[in-house]
Amino acid sequence: MRTDSSPGNLPAREHLPAGSAGTPVLDVVIPVYNEEKDLQPCVVRLHEHLKRTFPYAFRITVADNASTDTTPQVAARLESEIPEVRSFRLEQKGRGRALRTVWSASDAPILAYMDVDLSTDLNALLPLVAPLISGHSDLAIGSRLARSSRVVRGAKREFISRTYNLILRGSLQARFSDAQCGFKAIRRDVAQVLLPLIEDTGWFFDTEMLVLAERAGLRIHEVPVDWVDDPNSTVHIVKTATDDLKGVWRVGRALATGSLPLDRLARPFGDDPRDRDLTDVPKGLARQLVGFCVVGALSTLFYLLLYSGFRSFSGSQIANALALLVSAVANTAANRRLTFGVRGRGSAVRHQAQGLVVFGIGLALTSGSLAALNAATSSPAHSTELAVLIAANLAATVLRFLLFRAWVFPDRRDETAASTVVASHNPASHNPSSPTYGTTTAAHQQHPHTPLPQRPNATAPQAPYIHYDHNQTNEFRAGEAADRTWGDATMQLQAVRPHDHDPRDTRDAR
Repeated sequence: MRTDSSPGNLPAREHLPAGSAGTPVLDVVIPVYNEEKDLQPCVVRLHEHLKRTFPYAFRITVADNASTDTTPQVAARLESEIPEVRSFRLEQKGRGRALRTVWSASDAPILAYMDVDLSTDLNALLPLVAPLISGHSDLAIGSRLARSSRVVRGAKREFISRTYNLILRGSLQARFSDAQCGFKAIRRDVAQVLLPLIEDTGWFFDTEMLVLAERAGLRIHEVPVDWVDDPNSTVHIVKTATDDLKGVWRVGRALATGSLPLDRLARPFGDDPRDRDLTDVPKGLARQLVGFCVVGALSTLFYLLLYSGFRSFSGSQIANALALLVSAVANTAANRRLTFGVRGRGSAVRHQAQGLVVFGIGLALTSGSLAALNAATSSPAHSTELAVLIAANLAATVLRFLLFRAWVFPDRRDETAASTVVASHNPASHNPSSPTYGTTTAAHQQHPHTPLPQRPNATAPQAPYIHYDHNQTNEFRAGEAADRTWGDATMQLQAVRPHDHDPRDTRDAR
């Protein structure tokens, strides 16, 4: 996907090298709201599973988004008792807001999240993150609708889930099978660029993330899961469905108008350095040829229908000129959007003017062919005229593609350089509890990966994830959306102190 500006700046995917370092490889975020009963069993079970099966260092982050019960105290107690657990408090609700904030501040190369009810079998966790560690994929999702998945849930939720995914396929051309399964992972380098483009802060966050990633050409890995529905789920189905439909409309409109700079998510083809250094091979030629052929075939049919209609009340030359003019405008617009990926209204008039020049060349070829036919025979049959026009159009089509590619819609990605605003944790900042946001160029992002941290010994100390100052409130600035509607909003996050407790909580702190 390409526009007139914003060159792709994600480096090629690479396997994270094995080694030893202090940073966890995996950061599993558990967003919670009023989950005082389920939080401790969930974290303990997940921690035991990772200790037993995951070969590298990991972290579990509890993202409490404005709970009003004792959930913050439970999270703080777990943080004080389990070295790999961190707690994080937001004063605003929204699962998407919690994930964006914690993921933006995390220093782990692989970011994941799962629902607190642990409906998904944890045996799918390692297959979920393995393709991201290896560099094979950019995102990974658990799918309850895959053929080999085993799912236990009621008919109502089954119907809603399948209907929602059909809506996504029909309206947004989504190819992933399950948008709302609470079991996903993403590479941090992808998240840094993708998260600022996502506007939703609630349940539609997942869908928007997947749709934008897929439209940008990122690879999404699907893992069949075993999933058991939680009968005590507090999700409001009607409100969630309504918000999701509104989100589908908003994202669909943004994609149709080309207002999202998805080019910044583009990756080079393959991870072989020889592929990255090739300069003489045209980029996207195969895809453009397919798109141009499809548009050309439809345009030819459209042209023939127009010619037959105009021929009924005019001569062959006038009918040919009118049919070519109308079909040329439609052909240029279709190729601009579908074949060469140019979005938005910028340079649209210039492109149409250049397209009319190309139309003039095609008109000369087809008109010359008709003139030659009329010179050869005084009254040619209608079928003969059509055959001559088809042959002339084939020759004009080849020339049209070459002119479109080289003159009308040239690829200017190599002529421009754009910087990308990404989130990075700056430990040298005067306030170590706040992540800072800087501008990083495409070349700077292609630095070698640091060694993949091995899981430390249980007795070894771990560097803290986020340092909390007990005397002040931490500030985190969210990433900017494409339209900058919430780019200046600063969310106040109250630190969760390990010694906070609820005097009513008499449960064992084990």
